[in-house]
Amino acid sequence: MARYTVGLKKAAQSKALTVEGEDALIAALSVKLQNPTAMITYVRKSNRRGDRRHPHEDLAEARRGSRTDD
Repeated sequence: MARYTVGLKKAAQSKALTVEGEDALIAALSVKLQNPTAMITYVRKSNRRGDRRHPHEDLAEARRGSRTDD
């Protein structure tokens, strides 16, 4: 599987997530499933060198961060 960076905009906040998927459409849909109100702004293959300098949040980390355990 390839790694994709998916950009999204939710309310007034922009965010980029890194997702593993078979293709760009599956990566975008998996992010949209977790953030139904967000607008997908772009999907691109992850760039090792550039993403290492400016790391993005993984979808798995985003799930853990948004989860509230009571």
